[in-house]
Amino acid sequence: MLKKPSMNPLYHDGQRPMRPFLALVFSLAAFAQAPNPDAFYHLGPDSLPQDGVPKGEIRGPFKLPSKAYPGTFHTYWVYVPAQYDAAKPTSLMIFNDGQAFMNPSGDLRAHNVMDNLIYRREIPVMIGVFINPGHTPEQPEPNAQEWGDRTTNRPTEYNSLDDKYARVICDELLPALEKDYNISKDPEQRGIGGASSGAIAGFTVAWERPNEFRRVLSIVGSFVNLRGGDAYSEIVRSSPKKPLRVYLQDGRNDNRGERPDGTYDPRRDWFLQNVHLLDALSSKGYDVNYAWGMNKHGSKMGGAILPDMMRWLWRDGPVSTDVHDAVERGMREAVKKQ
Repeated sequence: MLKKPSMNPLYHDGQRPMRPFLALVFSLAAFAQAPNPDAFYHLGPDSLPQDGVPKGEIRGPFKLPSKAYPGTFHTYWVYVPAQYDAAKPTSLMIFNDGQAFMNPSGDLRAHNVMDNLIYRREIPVMIGVFINPGHTPEQPEPNAQEWGDRTTNRPTEYNSLDDKYARVICDELLPALEKDYNISKDPEQRGIGGASSGAIAGFTVAWERPNEFRRVLSIVGSFVNLRGGDAYSEIVRSSPKKPLRVYLQDGRNDNRGERPDGTYDPRRDWFLQNVHLLDALSSKGYDVNYAWGMNKHGSKMGGAILPDMMRWLWRDGPVSTDVHDAVERGMREAVKKQ
């Protein structure tokens, strides 16, 4: 005998529909049970201290007064590899948000990466610089919990599309470094990068000063409308090609431009704008590489692949194929101090 369908509008096929409140509860529960995408990214051996690998020295902190941003100064540290020879011009890699990139317990640990890769001849011998965003004497130094967006000059310096931060790096920092270290004058031997706003800042330095820096490392780069950074894809398309090499990393779960009220702003979609920039660079024939993962906004995936990013950016160092070249076939040992 067939059942008579219920005439109650709250029923359909004899089943009570899920009420809005219950639907929200089940939706939130399902979301809470979803895996954390950042949990799948881990540091490998190239990011950790290894037995037998000569350790570079991190010197500092040093204070750099700024003329580009009067009343502020930048704190920085200098990584000097064990293989540094003052008689030879040396490559240079600068990391914005220096405190994060040199944090011995953080997601990046760039000094360990350089120790290991320099030793194995996978990147050239290079000076590393970890520089923090500028701040006034009254403001605190950025730290692992607060990178400076609310307490320093970071938003203005890193997200603005002007030449001021390039002046900090090229006109203020470089002369200070060159007083103490034999830094190569070749822009092909100079790289700069960072994470989030530090990444777009690195791109801006190279874009404004390609005769000073030509290698760019970007982790979850903020190429979004914080201060007009989403314009870069069209700027790249409409500008003459510059001699830059760029590695972009981002994740599908980065900030996606969804406002609290449910509306969507594509200009504030980190992943979308990174893809747009990749497309623009590719269309102009740039030397560009990329890695898209599942990470959220942070350095979990970027830290896990930082060794590979560095290998690719610095991949064209000289190589000897002479089987009898004992120097080439050995690891780079520390320079003996006089």
